[in-house]
Amino acid sequence: MKASAETIARKLHEAGYEALFAGGCVRDLLLGKEPKDYDIATNAEPAQVLEIFPKGDSIGAHFGVILVKENGHHFEIATFRMDGDYSDGRRPDTVTFTSAKEDAKRRDFTVNGMFSNPISNDVIDYVGGKEDLESRTIRCIGDPLQRFEEDYLRLLRAIRFATVLDFQIEENTWEAIQKVAPKISRISPERVRDELDKIWLSPNRVKGFDLLVDSGLMAELIPELLDLRGCEQPPQWHPEGDVYVHTRIMLGLLQAEASLPLILSVLFHDIGKPATFTIDEEAGGRIRFNGHDKLGAEMTESILKRFKYSNAVIDAAVTGVDRHMMFKDVKKMKVSKLKRFMASEVFDDELELHRVDCTSSSGMLDNYEFVKDKQEEFANEPIIPPSFINGKDLIDRDLEPGPRFKEILTSAQDMQLEGTHTSREDALVWLDEFLRNQV
Repeated sequence: MKASAETIARKLHEAGYEALFAGGCVRDLLLGKEPKDYDIATNAEPAQVLEIFPKGDSIGAHFGVILVKENGHHFEIATFRMDGDYSDGRRPDTVTFTSAKEDAKRRDFTVNGMFSNPISNDVIDYVGGKEDLESRTIRCIGDPLQRFEEDYLRLLRAIRFATVLDFQIEENTWEAIQKVAPKISRISPERVRDELDKIWLSPNRVKGFDLLVDSGLMAELIPELLDLRGCEQPPQWHPEGDVYVHTRIMLGLLQAEASLPLILSVLFHDIGKPATFTIDEEAGGRIRFNGHDKLGAEMTESILKRFKYSNAVIDAAVTGVDRHMMFKDVKKMKVSKLKRFMASEVFDDELELHRVDCTSSSGMLDNYEFVKDKQEEFANEPIIPPSFINGKDLIDRDLEPGPRFKEILTSAQDMQLEGTHTSREDALVWLDEFLRNQV
């Protein structure tokens, strides 16, 4: 991709224009990371860029941006600009084309405000980005309040960069985030979700969680998580503390490459506990959370729909929350029920949720180890093999389709999963005997 970006920059240079790599790609290159994309900034105006790249997409020309494709990669070529007022707290109402130095001043954070010359590899830094990169600091360019009032999404971007890069947030920038945090609600749920996902998917996600809470952004975005604070738990099972502490510890126990649905199910697995908190006086004052798994599943679905998540992500995360208490019963399950439980498409995530749930609390992993052993035991064949008998077998025996169909087929499959039926012939013999006894 870098070679393709250099080709574009060279064409602009050959046409007599300035062309610089800009923003995040410069930051990543200085950090020794491979950029995910390369943005190119130039003093060529959109019409001039299109003369050089006639197949360019001019959909962003109003903001001075032309999209160009080179060797299968897409690149944004942006004319150096100054921004006018931001009346919607997201995008400038007007732009004025200008120089690289003025363009740097309108960007968000110093570490994202540098340029580099792809021909000479010189870094051009008008905003102190190199110094902040070396000190691992996220700092707004210019007045932090003005930067955030221009674009409220920058509030989350600051948290995201501090999380992903493991940087600190400069004091004035941090104070401005806390002051402007209530306005994050003006940003569309989809854009908020995308920034949150990058925080959750970072191996440094606990830091992101803490920054969201301490900044005041969590109170605006997912206040339900703050309700976990002070929600006490039975000390014999949860010596680590309240539900909030428990959830935060679990986040830190996840593998670096944990899936998004798994992370979300960890965040919300106990979201129903505050509303179901009771004290059982007859059991010596024991704390109980009856039904918190079911209520939590409903709340999880509501929260994720609020952020416009896909049905696939919602279904996977809700399944994890809804079924996380079932692991306490795995040793008592019949083989057929256990196999059905383990046949879930997202069972590996459910099992990991159980592992971190137990590790962060009682430390008892006997059910986890039991299921891991069963996974090995069941590994040589499909955990739910094709059924020996089907609806046609029932119709052939003059049964009318209806609720009874499902009961009979489920019973037959249970015996197959238990090993009682080892062939179709066994199942048909049982079926004929079962139906005779029903007469």
